[in-house]
Amino acid sequence: MTAAPAGYPRAPELAVGLGFRSGTSTGRILNALREVLGDKLITCLASIDRRAEELRAAADCLGVSVRTFTAAELAQVDVPNPSARTDDALGTASVAEAAALLAADGPLVIPKRTVDGIVIAAALTPKSPLT
Repeated sequence: MTAAPAGYPRAPELAVGLGFRSGTSTGRILNALREVLGDKLITCLASIDRRAEELRAAADCLGVSVRTFTAAELAQVDVPNPSARTDDALGTASVAEAAALLAADGPLVIPKRTVDGIVIAAALTPKSPLT
């Protein structure tokens, strides 16, 4: 992923929230990201704090940063697609959407989508030309 050449408009930049089970391979995460986001510019990957190490491996492959949040922090975020099952399991009704919104501090532009058991959502970063 690269920046737009000088003189051209910058492409939107996304903070991507992910929810996935422990033990999910980096390859599966990267494939799911490719399927949902294609060649969109990613500035960071974000998730619940207990998935930091698994997320870091995928972020390293993409050359982006990692942001993690506690379940309590994620639970404070109003999301369009909360899950009672996720709330029962983790103490927050959202991981992917809430993490994307917290990491981006911008609007959600890709609501949660599940690919191969991995939940992905994305929000525009403040630097994005569309915010």
